[in-house]
Amino acid sequence: MSQNELRFGIWALVHGNRAALHDPEEPYDASFARNRALVLEAERLGYATTLVAQHTANPLDRDLGQLEAWTTSAALAALTSRIEIIAAIKPYLYHPVVLAKMALQIEEISQGRFGLNLVNAWNRPELEKAGLPFAEHDARYTYGAEWLSVVSRLMSGEAVTHHGEHFHIDDYQLRPAGKFRRRPAIYVGGESEPARALVAAQGDVWFINGQPLDDVRGLIADLRARRRSGAPLRFGLSAFVIARPTQAEADVELARLAGLAHLDAPLRDIQRSNTDPAVVMMKT
Repeated sequence: MSQNELRFGIWALVHGNRAALHDPEEPYDASFARNRALVLEAERLGYATTLVAQHTANPLDRDLGQLEAWTTSAALAALTSRIEIIAAIKPYLYHPVVLAKMALQIEEISQGRFGLNLVNAWNRPELEKAGLPFAEHDARYTYGAEWLSVVSRLMSGEAVTHHGEHFHIDDYQLRPAGKFRRRPAIYVGGESEPARALVAAQGDVWFINGQPLDDVRGLIADLRARRRSGAPLRFGLSAFVIARPTQAEADVELARLAGLAHLDAPLRDIQRSNTDPAVVMMKT
């Protein structure tokens, strides 16, 4: 892949619609059947990648459906032939040895089309209600950096011995590895200073939240100025598109969706109340 190649991807609909959640023209549906149809159609249309976000419980309403990211990614890898499958991962949910093995298995199923997206969690009840730790913001990135360093080496086929603050591993090696490339691609999200340091040190691609382009340029300039080893960092931007034949038709659809926004307010309030206020995504 060229460093300057522009690729387009889609979000998997892991917890329903990405626009208005109460859209009568698009009923809420986070089922595997819907996501399978969506990703197969995206592949047919020439999209390069799909991102499957990870939530164990629905972050908006506990009674709503929620797609599981890693089992879904394995299934999509088997059903597709060209599109890249990226599965998000929250490090506290999986031991690095187990997750690295899962990643290598999907890498084999897809024949080298898999990537993992490290996110350090923002939905506090998702972890706390399961009896799992939800450390403060910067501590989560310290944990995530150690976690990812182990996963990356295991995915590369190394025999890993690691004794750190959080993990103790002795001479652990996973096979098969390296059949299609050195290891699956590593995507990292987050825009705080600890997130940027982690991206620069260990990421292949930095996922940036949608925001004004001048701000995006500043973020990219900051990361490009940081020292790193290996290939230059690549960048991905989250964008939400209304595609219609004319600008006037797109404006009408935008107004329709905006008019439905008030129906989503109670769910958005739940999301905000469950979110760590230190997360930059929620500030910007």
